[in-house]
Amino acid sequence: MERFCDELRWERERRQVSLEKICEVTKVSSRHLLALEAGEYGSLPGGVFRKGIVRSYLAALDLEEIPWIERFEASLRESGTANTETDDWTEFAENVRRNRVGSESKTGLRWMGVVMMLVSLIALGWSVWRFALHGRLF
Repeated sequence: MERFCDELRWERERRQVSLEKICEVTKVSSRHLLALEAGEYGSLPGGVFRKGIVRSYLAALDLEEIPWIERFEASLRESGTANTETDDWTEFAENVRRNRVGSESKTGLRWMGVVMMLVSLIALGWSVWRFALHGRLF
């Protein structure tokens, strides 16, 4: 059985489509397309981006998407670079949690600043009111 990446490259060559043409049509960088054709899936972006690159490549060659995507996913599993959807969601959720934890401390400081500003405005307002009524500050 041939490797997915080899079959993909052979199909492109059989149709006489250059990598430059695929880059132009798909707006995918040539280094990603070269990595895809070499079977270096770890060099590709992860998750939906990796699958999107494959889909764009297939569309540029006018290949039927479903069987090729299934073969690509099987090739990913065999190479050990496949992330399951659960892993992708777990990684996404962990990134969100990390970003939220960092923003909570900033939010606390922001509220402290708002409180200090309100206290200052109240003190200034009281001073102006007292000066206007009594003609002196203290």
